[in-house]
Amino acid sequence: MIDITDKQSCCGCSSCVQKCPRQCISLHEDTEGFLYPVVDKGDCIDCGLCEKVCPLLHWGEALVPMEVLAVKNKNQEERIHSSSGGVFIALSRQIIMDGGVVFGAVYDENWEVRITYFETLDGVRPMMGSKYLQARVETGFADAERFLKQGRYVLFSGTPCQIAGLHKYLRKDYPNLLSVDFLCHGVPSPGVWRRYLKETMSDLQSARRAAAGKNTVFPSLNVMPTIVGIEFRDKTLHGWKKYSFVVRGKSAFNADKNSVLLSDIHRENPFMRGFLSDIYLRPSCYECKCKNGVSHSDLTIADFWGIDRLMPDFDDDKGIGLALVNTVKGKQIFKRLSIDIRLSALSDVVALNGGFKEYRQPHPARLVFFRRFAVGETVESIVEDILRVPLWRRVMRNIKTFCKMIINRKQLTIIPLFIRRSKKRDK
Repeated sequence: MIDITDKQSCCGCSSCVQKCPRQCISLHEDTEGFLYPVVDKGDCIDCGLCEKVCPLLHWGEALVPMEVLAVKNKNQEERIHSSSGGVFIALSRQIIMDGGVVFGAVYDENWEVRITYFETLDGVRPMMGSKYLQARVETGFADAERFLKQGRYVLFSGTPCQIAGLHKYLRKDYPNLLSVDFLCHGVPSPGVWRRYLKETMSDLQSARRAAAGKNTVFPSLNVMPTIVGIEFRDKTLHGWKKYSFVVRGKSAFNADKNSVLLSDIHRENPFMRGFLSDIYLRPSCYECKCKNGVSHSDLTIADFWGIDRLMPDFDDDKGIGLALVNTVKGKQIFKRLSIDIRLSALSDVVALNGGFKEYRQPHPARLVFFRRFAVGETVESIVEDILRVPLWRRVMRNIKTFCKMIINRKQLTIIPLFIRRSKKRDK
C-alpha cells in the first residue's frame, strides 16, 4: 500500500486515491499546506493498485520531441488573454468541434484550483491562463476514463506529473486521448496561497476604509471586496515579458464593471517572489523527473522565451508559445489548427528556456519560512525578510548601474565625435 515516509516521493497527483477499489485512501493537508494520501488500513485489502498507478514509483520511458514549434493564435483577443501564445484554447476548440471533452484547471469559489472538464468552448475559457498553484485533480482521471471508454475525444491538460499519473491510472494508451503538459517551474503551497490571499484582501479592506475617512458611512467598506478574477500572467498592462499579477473585483460604483484591486509586476508581488525564489514549492518539485524535456504527454506547451532573439519579426510582446510535439497524435492535431507556426530547434529551447532544464533547489531559508508561517506571521513579511537584498549588495548594484550609465554616455559622445573626425579625414 501507499505509505508516504519521504515527501519528495509524492507529487500529489491523486492517482492512488482514484484507483483504490475500496476508496480507503484520502488526501490530508500537512503543515506546509500540501496534500498527501493517507490509507485507512482497516479497509485496505492490500491489492497493490495504489502502488501500481503511482507515477513516481513507476516512471516509465519518456518521450522525445519530434518537432519544436513557435506558435501564436491568430485570434488576438484569445492570445492576449492567454499566458503565452494561445495554443491551449486553439487545441480545445478543435477537440470540442470533434465532439470531445476538455479537462483543465479552474478556480473554485475560494480561488483555489481544481481540475474539471467542459464540453463547450465558453466552459473552457476559465481554464486559460497560468495558475501558479497545485490543482486538485479530484475525480479527473476517473471522469476522463469514462469519456474515453465512450469513444469521446478527450484533451487532458495538467502538470507533467499529473499527466504521468493520468497515464498510469489509465494503464493503456487510448487513441482518442490528447494529453498536454507544460514546462513547469514547480507548484507552490496551496496553504501559503490561501493565507496570502486572505491577508491581501484584509489589507485592501483596511486601505479602502482609510481612504474613505473615519466619518464616511459606506456599507460596502465593511465587507471584503468581492474577487471576480485573478491573473498570474496579465499581459494587458505591461506586455508578455513584464507580466503582472492582478486581482480584479466588483466595482463599488458600477455593477457592470470590474475594478483592479491589486496589480503588481510579477517581480514585485510577494507571493510571486516567494514562488519564483523556490521558497515554498512542493518537496517533490526539488527532485522533479520532468526536466530536460522529459514528458509523457502528446504535447508540451510553454512560453517561448528568447523568441525576440531568434525570430524578432515573429515577436510582438503579446505572447509566443512553445510547442514540443512528442507524438504522432500531437503532430496530426497541429495540422488542423488555425494558428501561426514557425519551426524551431530543441537546441534553441535548451539555450534560451531555463525552465526546460533547470532543477529547482530549495531556498536556503525554506525551513525558516515555514517555521515563521506556522506561528502566524504574514506571508508578505516573511518573504520580504528572506529576500531582502543586503545593503552592501544594493550599494554594489547601484555602483555597477552608475558605471554602465557613464560608459554608455561616453560611447554616445565618442561615436558621433569619431564619425565627425572620419568625415573630416575623408575630405
